[in-house]
Amino acid sequence: MRQFAIGDIHGCAKALRSLIETIAPTADDELIFLGDYIDRGPDSKNVIDQILELQNRCRVIALRGNHEIMLMGVTAGLDDTIWRNSGGHATLASYGGSLQKIPDDHIDFFRSLRAFYEVEESIFVHANYVHSVAMPLQDEATMFWKHLDFPLPLPHCSGKRVFLGHTPQPGGNVLDSGYFVCIDTYCFGGGYLTAIEPSTGETIQTDRHGHARRTPMRTIADRFGRATRFLGNKIQSIKRPKSR
Repeated sequence: MRQFAIGDIHGCAKALRSLIETIAPTADDELIFLGDYIDRGPDSKNVIDQILELQNRCRVIALRGNHEIMLMGVTAGLDDTIWRNSGGHATLASYGGSLQKIPDDHIDFFRSLRAFYEVEESIFVHANYVHSVAMPLQDEATMFWKHLDFPLPLPHCSGKRVFLGHTPQPGGNVLDSGYFVCIDTYCFGGGYLTAIEPSTGETIQTDRHGHARRTPMRTIADRFGRATRFLGNKIQSIKRPKSR
């Protein structure tokens, strides 16, 4: 079984589609989504459609983010001003301009989201944690709303490594402190959508247009390969006898 944690998507459906195509999950694999599927990016509806479809292909663990909390509050009758100003306009547009057009299975999905996910060696949560408190006793303000700030959180009392999102990382780079890893790499703002395999540290990233991120060394290797092939073709054409 492979396991991947996936950071904040924020409506970047093309990035998610390319990421899933790269992972190519099978029935034995587990994908852990850290929340904030909606708002700000162009196609929140399609993001949820993709995740619902994934549930038929592999094991999906979907966590709750603060943007899903805002949306569900609005559907329950709360004022929508803060949500709209936090990217909710884009989500409404993707659903045809009305909350009433959100499909029932999407509402059921939002209601089913988990607060956190804890396994033998790792903890997965949307935003943050209190290092001295067991996960079932964490307060919601910390788990869903509190950004990483200085001083950074200490290692969790369980000794487990914590994977989280919510705090956008500059340059689209993963923040790895050793005992916690932040994989909100700012896809909607020009960064990347990140998937990371906790056991190996393997990282896959795609941008909002669906293009895979290429590391500098990979780019250099590709350019060298193209140049080598070009020179090889030139040499072959020189050696080839001309027809008369």
